[in-house]
Amino acid sequence: MIKIVSFKICPFVQRVTAMLEARNIPYQIDYISLSDKPQWFLDISPTGQVPVLITEAGEPIFESDAISEYIDEIAPPLEAGLTPATRARNRAWSYQASKHYLVQCSTMRSADKDTLAERRANLSRAFARAEGELGEGPFFNGEILGNVDLAWLPLLDRARIITKHTGYDFLRGFPKVKAWQQTLDQTGLPAKSVAEDFEEAFTGFYLSDQTYLGTGKCQASQSDCGTCC
Repeated sequence: MIKIVSFKICPFVQRVTAMLEARNIPYQIDYISLSDKPQWFLDISPTGQVPVLITEAGEPIFESDAISEYIDEIAPPLEAGLTPATRARNRAWSYQASKHYLVQCSTMRSADKDTLAERRANLSRAFARAEGELGEGPFFNGEILGNVDLAWLPLLDRARIITKHTGYDFLRGFPKVKAWQQTLDQTGLPAKSVAEDFEEAFTGFYLSDQTYLGTGKCQASQSDCGTCC
């Protein structure tokens, strides 16, 4: 069975597990602490980062983009019959998501209102590009769930959790992206691709009293926070 080595709230890992879940590929997941990485993990991860996928033959693969391509090669595609150009376009839009994972992480960890507003502006540009590209839906490419949806899933689901707990909406002003978020949530994949206590661990880190979002100052109303909300 495939094994995934993970940090519990890592968005790069969730992209990989969502791909496995969408294809009904069995896997085992081992969680490690990034502050106390075991030596066996450092021995198989040249970068010391998660995720790492260990194949059934025991071969480790690192970097989420490479892991995603590996999954595509060992399993039937979610979207059949795509042209090489369309597959390349899908990879490009998937990259647009993954390169903003850490942008979202730093935004959620902002310690004050001004920092949150500045960082959110960078994240909003990514959502604006997606808003301009999305068609009638419900998924990125129409009626069928595909790799682009799974790449954006970590961003959209984390935005959902933030709104649920604080009222702060990263997707405000992006109605198509908001509908896309809701569609992906209805697939059940966000919940299936994380640990049972994911939301508790996630909010404990990103909504702690060390973060502006965690202070509750944006809960009363979006207008109370000016342009940052």
